[in-house]
Amino acid sequence: MELKLERPIVFFDLETTGTNITRDRIVELSYIKVYPDGREEEKSRRLNPEMHIPEESTAVHHITDADVADAPTFRQVAKSLMDIFEGCDIAGYNSNKFDVPVLMEEFARAGLNFDITGRRFVDVQNIFHKMEQRTLVAAYRFYCGGELENAHSAMADTRATYDVLKGQLDRYDTLQNDVAYLADFSKMGNNLDLAARIVEDANGVPVFNFGKHKGKPVKEVLRREPSFYDWMMQGDFPKNTKDVLFQLKYKYDSERKKS
Repeated sequence: MELKLERPIVFFDLETTGTNITRDRIVELSYIKVYPDGREEEKSRRLNPEMHIPEESTAVHHITDADVADAPTFRQVAKSLMDIFEGCDIAGYNSNKFDVPVLMEEFARAGLNFDITGRRFVDVQNIFHKMEQRTLVAAYRFYCGGELENAHSAMADTRATYDVLKGQLDRYDTLQNDVAYLADFSKMGNNLDLAARIVEDANGVPVFNFGKHKGKPVKEVLRREPSFYDWMMQGDFPKNTKDVLFQLKYKYDSERKKS
């Protein structure tokens, strides 16, 4: 089943130096941009991360320091990448928790703000986990009827993710062929930031979802312990998490001034 689109959607996958969202860097980015009329654009680009690629990461994606020594840095291609994602919805595999936050961090280092306002995020892994509980390799086998070759190659994983989503739409009559619906369905919990550090509780109240203040309302914590805000803003948290916290603090401060 082909996707019904109101605007372009970009399927993408990253290979990185590691799994730390704020510190690790991209070494390969692949994308497939799908237009409402069915046209597709695809490209893979290796990037010099300006840091050593740990051997344990190379063991996964097989990209070494030598492979990217002459590749451009993210900063050098940031503007062209921003143009590719401009006005598009975004899809990936585990992309809400990892790929999108990492991409946002890279854009921020390049001095660009990757605005996610109004975008829809379809995380194919979340749909898969809600339906079948499997890995991408198993998902490809299950939905596409074949073996995924070159797993952990960014383009192979990107193409597989796109194919798996179409396979999911074919298999499940309950899934609507609508990006807004798929984005909402593929969310895991009522998280306000992509890393799910701040979520909404059953009453729709923003609460922290980690550490000593887990489950406590953000408004209450910021009032009783103002230094916690400074600690998070200066700490090793994704830019998107900090943006959400800043917006909530601004909202609460404005409400307090009016009262």
